Amino acid sequence: MVMTELDYIKQNVQQLLQELPPGVELVAAAKQQTPEKITAAIEAGVKIIGENYVQEAVFAFQVIGRRVQWSFIGHLQKNKVKKAVEIFDLIETVDSVELAEEINRRCAAAQKIMPVLIEVNSGREPQKFGVFPEKVEDLARAIIQFPNLKLCGLMTMGPFEGDPEESRPYFRETKQVFDYLKELNLPGADLRILSMGMTNSYRVAIEEGANRVRIGTKIFGPRQ
Repeated sequence: MVMTELDYIKQNVQQLLQELPPGVELVAAAKQQTPEKITAAIEAGVKIIGENYVQEAVFAFQVIGRRVQWSFIGHLQKNKVKKAVEIFDLIETVDSVELAEEINRRCAAAQKIMPVLIEVNSGREPQKFGVFPEKVEDLARAIIQFPNLKLCGLMTMGPFEGDPEESRPYFRETKQVFDYLKELNLPGADLRILSMGMTNSYRVAIEEGANRVRIGTKIFGPRQ
């Protein structure tokens, strides 16, 4: 029997779910994937879909709906926040007070509390979004002042490619910041999610304390 592309996606998901340790959540990073392929991943056991672009998420959401949780994992522009608030159950990439303020404003209008993660630029790379590790506490203290946001943890990218071991110090530092924030007992925060690692680096990320990994290529294959 010849395996179809959708069969491969299902097989990939099942293998990943068997491999991941208990307590580690799988986010299927669905950038540029069709609703059909996303549905195949869901049928194989994916419970969280990660989207990088609000427009793509709108299209997929119209087909898939609330069968799964939706997590925003890309750079969120303020002019897209209103639509993002309608769709997403978690925004992983808050990296400024201004963005937090806009999400809070839109959530207040929608009578919704939005769980958010702070995006940490752990490699201090100028071309990447996210706050440097030493600025995380300031942003966390700002976020907890917004009544329609709930701070739930941290997210970091790590280098996109190269030796996964090169990511280890960045993941380790982000975990240290995460543990430090938890010790602060910030009022209203629920620091339980540490989202680190992608297809190239998720194993190292898990070793360094990630309890959520965002995987695209290993599920859907290389993007065209």
